[in-house]
Amino acid sequence: MKSKFALKAIVLVLAGAGLVFGGYWVGTQRSMDNAATSGAATEKVDPKTGRKVLYWHDPMVPGNKFDQPGKSPFMDMQLVPVYADEASEDGGVKVSPTLQQNLGIRFATVRREEVRDAFEMVGTTQFDESASEVVQSRVTGYIDKLYARSPQQRIKRGEAIASIFAPDWIAPQEEYLALKRGGNTELASAARQRMRAMSIPDGLINQADRTGQSQKYFTLTSPVTGVITELSVRDGAMVTPGMTIAKVAGLSKVWLVAEVPEALSNAVRSGMTVEATFSGDANRKYSGKVREILPGISTATRTLQARLELDNRDGSLTPGMLMRIRLDAEKPVSRLLVPSEAVIANGKQSIVLVAGANNSMQPVVVTTGRDSGNDTEILSGLSEGQKVVASGQFLIDSEASLKSVLPKFADTKQAMQPAASPVHRGIGTVEKVTPKALTLSHKPISELEWGAMTMDFNKSRPELFSEIKAGQEVEFSFKENDDGYLLESVKPVGGKQ
Repeated sequence: MKSKFALKAIVLVLAGAGLVFGGYWVGTQRSMDNAATSGAATEKVDPKTGRKVLYWHDPMVPGNKFDQPGKSPFMDMQLVPVYADEASEDGGVKVSPTLQQNLGIRFATVRREEVRDAFEMVGTTQFDESASEVVQSRVTGYIDKLYARSPQQRIKRGEAIASIFAPDWIAPQEEYLALKRGGNTELASAARQRMRAMSIPDGLINQADRTGQSQKYFTLTSPVTGVITELSVRDGAMVTPGMTIAKVAGLSKVWLVAEVPEALSNAVRSGMTVEATFSGDANRKYSGKVREILPGISTATRTLQARLELDNRDGSLTPGMLMRIRLDAEKPVSRLLVPSEAVIANGKQSIVLVAGANNSMQPVVVTTGRDSGNDTEILSGLSEGQKVVASGQFLIDSEASLKSVLPKFADTKQAMQPAASPVHRGIGTVEKVTPKALTLSHKPISELEWGAMTMDFNKSRPELFSEIKAGQEVEFSFKENDDGYLLESVKPVGGKQ
């Protein structure tokens, strides 16, 4: 009897163990199946295209990512998927060869060249003071006739300026003519030398000798071709020895006074060759040299003046003309260059799109140097031989923004930190209170040029502002962020927060 009871107990134990093992095996299989199903569920696949989806986003607010498709909380539109095969391993954006052709994308290679620096400046033409001549009277007399009428009158060499009546020269001429008629050669020669000592011109003596009559008038002529810059007498005026009648500035050469920036003061030296272009006509070019660097720097413009000399034998240059000046450095310098159109400057930094493997484009922050017009010097950020986007980069920039490349790029060490959003203040009535936001009907906010309106202001945490109730008039402060407007403080009007 006892043996039967023991046998039944053993059978029951074995049956129970079998049930436990069976339950464990079934549970394990179900867990494995659920895990496989869960793993497959994490693989987000677009049913329309069969492509793997990384995330969904709103193209108008590309910095926010969503795990599921649906309607955008920001705009009245559906979220757009970003596929895994579009993402670049280096954080850039991939652009297919077909799209590159459609966008007109052109590439260029970062190159190193020996460049002779060129400096651009402006200058104004002036008279060459070293070529100016002074016309003076040599005798006491009177202006019989003034041929030059006013300053700034053009005049040729040998052209008459004024006729002078000189009574003091009549007696010496009469004495000379009398001795000559008397046949006294030695005394006549001595009288001729005495007239020269009195500054009587040889032309006047020869005319008296030829005509046999003393000359009462003599004519002052221009010694150079140029412009009368000063005229000191009028008709009938009395003149004395040494008195300036006129000043004539020659125009065979002109000075070009250039304004040199203080930073280039050590780069400009006397003797350097320059090319000047008339600002009114780019086809009129002139060559010259730096004559001297004038001492002193203007405290107003922080520039010094360089005096250049230009050949003007054709007379095409006149004082006061504005010229563009190009001056080439004496020694070339090795520089790293990219086409200027490859550099995207946004006011805070300069960015170049670098072409990578598998049709990817990576934005890189660069430090730029001199800009020669066609090429820009790169001081840091790129290396020789890299391929960069030279055209169409703004379209790629838009494509990158849609794929959130630039927002991600802004978080790297190379990107500049964004400025903190300013805090704004307003007064309004609480319309609705939710864990995420307060709906406020606020009064006009002048600093933002907002009129009175009703809108939602987000809370950073649900428990904030729990004492605020609908219907209260409150003073509030807020700032703008990627999700809208975030409340900083809220307190009842006349009360505490």
